[in-house]
Amino acid sequence: MRIAIYGGSFNPPHIGHLMVSAWLRWTDQVDEVWLLPAFSHPFAKELAPFAERVSLCEAATSALDGVSVCAIEAHLPVPSYSIDTLTALAGRHPEHRFRFVLGADALAEVDRWKEWDRLQARFPPIPVGRQGYPTPPGAIDFPGISSTEIRRRAWQQRPIAHLVPGVICPRVEALYGPPPGSEP
Repeated sequence: MRIAIYGGSFNPPHIGHLMVSAWLRWTDQVDEVWLLPAFSHPFAKELAPFAERVSLCEAATSALDGVSVCAIEAHLPVPSYSIDTLTALAGRHPEHRFRFVLGADALAEVDRWKEWDRLQARFPPIPVGRQGYPTPPGAIDFPGISSTEIRRRAWQQRPIAHLVPGVICPRVEALYGPPPGSEP
């Protein structure tokens, strides 16, 4: 089976992530998409608790056929770089062929990634465009929706319902908004 591994912080997941996942399936590039939330971030981003991000991803993808969530990084040494995670997945699932989803926003940083050349050779990337970044060859652009902006808007108690799936919107507002009784 052809599996696209779509890694990210998913802090929080948003409709851009779902659009990419659906596009990968609709264009028959892969048989399944596995969202893979990062347990920790190798570049020291502050993240909401892993279990909460996994749960948000599971709820957000529940209506998408052929899209699921893989929480393998909870069981790998920290930090688990993309090459380590993909190698572990390939070892656990030798019956699958894995590809790596790579967003245009991450392309500028691949020179900082552990064993990028090996990752690229073993798990051929599927490039995905994002508004605001140069479009990779063979990709299409998706809206430039940002988890950072969603967190900022939730903290400021501004609308986010147009940016996150309705099924997780109240949870995202509660998780990333100001504590009850405080001012944003």
